[in-house]
Amino acid sequence: MSLSEINIREKEFHNKLVVSGNDRKENKFYKAINNIYLDFFDFLKSEVKDKNILDFGCGNGGYVKKVNNFGPSKIIAIDISDEAIDYAKKINKENENIEFRVENCENTKLKSNQFDLIYGAGILHHLDLMKSFIEINRLLKKDGSLIFIEPLGTNPIINLYRMFTPNSRSKDEHPFNFKDIKSLNKLFKKVEISYYGFFTLIGLPFYKKAENSKIFTILSKIDKFFLSIPLFRFLAWSILIKAKKI
Repeated sequence: MSLSEINIREKEFHNKLVVSGNDRKENKFYKAINNIYLDFFDFLKSEVKDKNILDFGCGNGGYVKKVNNFGPSKIIAIDISDEAIDYAKKINKENENIEFRVENCENTKLKSNQFDLIYGAGILHHLDLMKSFIEINRLLKKDGSLIFIEPLGTNPIINLYRMFTPNSRSKDEHPFNFKDIKSLNKLFKKVEISYYGFFTLIGLPFYKKAENSKIFTILSKIDKFFLSIPLFRFLAWSILIKAKKI
């Protein structure tokens, strides 16, 4: 597996993260974007049955275990971290239709045009975006779909937090900007971007959990309207990317 210096640093960072148990203080903030995960899994549940699926940057295998319950024909799950793949194999050892492989997502050894759908969460911003877009395009069948959850790097307050907590993330990661989003149109069609996490993030002190919280429900509805306005989208924390291969 050929790796660049950035690939090597990412592999080392995520190997350490897996060994540490993924104990990041930022994990407590993710309830603010609970609805992005609901939309993500709702889409997968409706699309993966009897399909060939690629988990692109599977990490410790938690998502692939859930997606496998939706009835895909086969899932291949790849990650640059050998520690993550070892862990993923352990928690998915009973699922024979899942194949785990240590791969560089920018340049895999997988065959072209073999997947109906490719998904991932928090992976693309660790990669060379154009290389990964080209690789995803190569791997998808014609009219194949993709769906990804990614952080947006345009909110100045969130970026200030990122600046003061450099050890919480890898040195080379780069949350999406609007130029990155626009570049998706070069290789894919029906690109759909949804924005999440402004008022739900500001309102974190007012709810313990997102599930069954009236406050979170109200704030997420406000977000949906507010972040649908192009002028305010830069304030979002995360985006949900959907598209199809041309």
